[in-house]
Amino acid sequence: MTALDEPLHLSHGAPLLNRIAKAAMEELLAAPGQLPGDELFTLYRRWAAGGAGLLITGHVMIDGRAVAQPGDVVLEQDTPLETFQRWAAAGKSAGGRIWMQINHPGRVVPRDLADTTWAPSAVSIGAGRFSNMYPTPQPMSDQEIAETVERFAVTARRAQQAGFDGVEIHAAHGYLLSQFLSPLVNQRDDHWGGSLRNRARLLLDVVSAVRERVGTDFAVGVKLNSADFQRGGFDTGDARDVIKMLADEGADLVELSGGSIESLATSGPGFTADGRTLAREAYFLELAKELVVTSPLPLLLTGGIRRRAVAQEVIDSGFAVAGVASALAVDPTLPEQWLAGSDDAQGHPARSRLRNKMLAAAAVQAVTTRRLARLAAGKSSKTPYSPAVALLLERLLRARRRRGYRKWLTAA
Repeated sequence: MTALDEPLHLSHGAPLLNRIAKAAMEELLAAPGQLPGDELFTLYRRWAAGGAGLLITGHVMIDGRAVAQPGDVVLEQDTPLETFQRWAAAGKSAGGRIWMQINHPGRVVPRDLADTTWAPSAVSIGAGRFSNMYPTPQPMSDQEIAETVERFAVTARRAQQAGFDGVEIHAAHGYLLSQFLSPLVNQRDDHWGGSLRNRARLLLDVVSAVRERVGTDFAVGVKLNSADFQRGGFDTGDARDVIKMLADEGADLVELSGGSIESLATSGPGFTADGRTLAREAYFLELAKELVVTSPLPLLLTGGIRRRAVAQEVIDSGFAVAGVASALAVDPTLPEQWLAGSDDAQGHPARSRLRNKMLAAAAVQAVTTRRLARLAAGKSSKTPYSPAVALLLERLLRARRRRGYRKWLTAA
């Protein structure tokens, strides 16, 4: 049996010092210019000191014209690297590894941030009464697809130049690469749509281009849904086959998650109708176990892990790494305590009583974001938060961030 403190050697790049990863959370802490700043440096130094063998950043956007939220960091060809170098150094300050998660949101760009969004097909987001927050996307041309592949490769190479140990390509949660994988969103009849091989072509081209650009001494991971939790959508069988394809393109590790803005599985128990995700902790474990048996790549499982016993259960189930997210917004020292054998330390998740599931999910996320902001300010994050108040505060802060983002975009 594998212990949590056992190192993990990957096909490329530096080994991970243990089997606990800080999974990605959208920090919303970009400094002016959509750059990392002092808040992110402080936050990642605290996580580095907390003992996780791998820190995966919140998603960094490869195209400044397309961000999921105005507080997102952007890394492009001409972006100055000095602050990214400081971010990487903060993440490695206690001897662990840091990977940059890189992403393009596709159609998941709010209407107040962009008039035009991109997707494989002109399929609007179905989020009930919140659907009108997102414009109907424009189907991407071959030229725009090729440009996107190049942007992923450029951002990965620049992350490498800044000192990061690897990148994680985001192909989950309903963002652009996940949209191409989904038969519900991808309704193309060319070589980018139809069969699973065609729908996976963009992701595979991105991984291949990134690997070619960064060489063999740099880790390349992929975040993939174990399922979209939508009838007729990307499912576990699809995930099994895509993981095999990724191995052929030089990927080192696949992180399994699930859901999207339309299915809300990432928000945890109670936010999706699929009973397999309603477990109190590690809510993708039972479903993702089906993928461990056939995977040629080491797998990282994230989603709801907040106790040492559950993290160990994930490893005992055959996963190479246990990914912890929102619990580390409560207590960044959990990995250190778990590695020392503590079964008492845990991060209690936020709960919301709002009846609308979209609002409730947003409120829970807002609590996590507020906790990250306190950690980034050098404070304790264990102060109790009202989800409704946290949501209201985040909306007010978002308005300020939006003004800064629009000003930056106009000047760029």
